[in-house]
Amino acid sequence: MLAIRLQRIGRKGAPMYRVAVQEAQRHPSSGRVVAYVGSYNPHSKEVKLNKEKAELYLKNGAQPTPRVVRILADQKVDLPSWVKQPTNDKKRTIRNEQKLRKNQPKEEAAE
Repeated sequence: MLAIRLQRIGRKGAPMYRVAVQEAQRHPSSGRVVAYVGSYNPHSKEVKLNKEKAELYLKNGAQPTPRVVRILADQKVDLPSWVKQPTNDKKRTIRNEQKLRKNQPKEEAAE
């Protein structure tokens, strides 16, 4: 099975990513790359994408990662109906909220 994922390139502290189509069972840095579909620069938010190639691999069953789905959707690539759209409704809950300092009873000021 193929996966469309980001492959990190660039120097330390200045990452850039290639949008690569490769085998899903392999690690992104060591797996055999079938094709490079584009690139993504997270600092400038610049995306260069070959839409025709991306749509071709999606139609043939390549599974995109959630970050790649967001990039493809921003670039107006036609996504198949089976692709899961990432949601931004992450609600974080605080464990043991009663132990927080702001929830402790106020102490009387020392005289």
